[in-house]
Amino acid sequence: MDVPVGLPPIVPNRSIEGISAVLLPFTEEGRPDEDAFLAHLERTWAAGISPAVNMDTGYVHLLSRAERMRILDLTAAAAQGRPFVAGAFVEGEEGDLVSLYVRETDAIQERGGTPILFQSTPLISLPDDALVETYRRIAAHCTELLIFELGTMFAPFGRIYPLKIVRQWMEIPPIVGLKHSSLRREPEWQRLELRNQVRPDFRIYTGNDLAIDMVMYGSDYLLGLSTFAPDFFALRDAYWRAGDWRFYELNDVLQYLGHFAFRPPIPAYRHSAAQFLKLRGWLRHDATPPQASRRPESDQEVLEKILAQLEALVL
Repeated sequence: MDVPVGLPPIVPNRSIEGISAVLLPFTEEGRPDEDAFLAHLERTWAAGISPAVNMDTGYVHLLSRAERMRILDLTAAAAQGRPFVAGAFVEGEEGDLVSLYVRETDAIQERGGTPILFQSTPLISLPDDALVETYRRIAAHCTELLIFELGTMFAPFGRIYPLKIVRQWMEIPPIVGLKHSSLRREPEWQRLELRNQVRPDFRIYTGNDLAIDMVMYGSDYLLGLSTFAPDFFALRDAYWRAGDWRFYELNDVLQYLGHFAFRPPIPAYRHSAAQFLKLRGWLRHDATPPQASRRPESDQEVLEKILAQLEALVL
């Protein structure tokens, strides 16, 4: 694979905008653990990172709409004016596609959140012109809208779009940012270069949990990995802003965690997150929904060593 012409330069000493896709913990009876969820929201805000709820990390695809609305209401009540992002998710629902998405984005905005548009099977099936027009019609109902490119390793209803479509998105004013989750550097570098040329204030949020150093090139982030350790991510970001060499050491260990947790089958990273948060004393158990992929218990020994490495870096 060739490196694209015009590879974005490293951008030192920049303030990184961090958004963390928050894990939705579950009880051993298979229900969302609301108390543990709210506690983790608070940790995320306390670290200076905005939480994102009803995301892939929050098992959005396994929740009913009533359950998604419950998570949204809990988040809005806890936020007390603090920023948060929430997924507008319509996969599997019947009806006019624009109306379905506007129903979701309205619900999020009414509660003080910023919506991020999840892809869906009917959305990714549209011809390119109709696809862009659909995004335009949905965005017309939003003050600010984030959108998703999700690789199929995360969900079968994901799609990575051609750059010509990304450029048209950038020309829709309410769309202020794109989360790119291909787990590949090259297309993200291409989007950064395009952003720099077309709309410099447009945000590219890396969703590459295997290359979290994309922030060095001008990406911000919306990651599932950051839910393992919002405090360590916030410290890493502060090191980058200050030009502190310790950024690299901390980033290296966090990336080791990412490669371990996001190995195939990738959806099992959510159980890895529960295992890690339990090790940190932040969860009572590492339960998951019955349908979710799980990791072997032997993973805990590796996670313990990674946690020890992270803690040693901040002593």
